[in-house]
Amino acid sequence: MSADFATGADLLAARCRPAKDALTADAAARLLPLVPGWSLENGKLCRTFGFLNYYRTMAFVNALAYLSHAEDHHPEMTVTYKNCTVRYDTHSVNDGRGGLSDNDFICAAKAGALFAQLDKAGA
Repeated sequence: MSADFATGADLLAARCRPAKDALTADAAARLLPLVPGWSLENGKLCRTFGFLNYYRTMAFVNALAYLSHAEDHHPEMTVTYKNCTVRYDTHSVNDGRGGLSDNDFICAAKAGALFAQLDKAGA
């Protein structure tokens, strides 16, 4: 799939679409700097978001659930009192064996922007 994304703004403007082919390791490494705060761990795109309290954590989780539904690309989330760890990968690529796709980076960019908005608003 791998579209040509040059900036984080390009990822924010993109929409997820069905993916069959996984990104190469080089393509994933090229996209990683476009999503600050994210890392590659065990073949997944990961980030832990920290909050002041449970209410703010859950506000983020619910907003991310809405965003994920709109993009039809859903992360694995681990939620604790003051943290939410988000992990993206695409189960449909590599003939169902999974891997990373553009969709993971698109959603990571949108999750990061969501966090910045909520943090700025004091939500």
